[in-house]
Amino acid sequence: MTNQTAGPTYTGDILYFMRVLLFIAFLSMGYALGRPRSAIEESKDELLLPSVVSYPDKEGAELQPWQRKASEKAIEGYTAAQEKKWRRWNEAMFERSTDHG
Repeated sequence: MTNQTAGPTYTGDILYFMRVLLFIAFLSMGYALGRPRSAIEESKDELLLPSVVSYPDKEGAELQPWQRKASEKAIEGYTAAQEKKWRRWNEAMFERSTDHG
């Protein structure tokens, strides 16, 4: 019967156990990140206090009147800017295609 110790076959490799632990850490991190989102969100909600988990309603009932007006104004400005951007893009694309064709 031989006396065998756990570890690397090359005794000069002192960092063997550190590399094994690092491999196990990366493996478990990859598993945790690869789980479906719904399972992660459910477990996250279980860990938080109920006051932290409360989600704002979609109608904006929690907003102040001035916040609601500012939000509407910002949305209108953003919409106008996007329409202008896409109108210019469409004009530029059609001008290129008609000039060369």
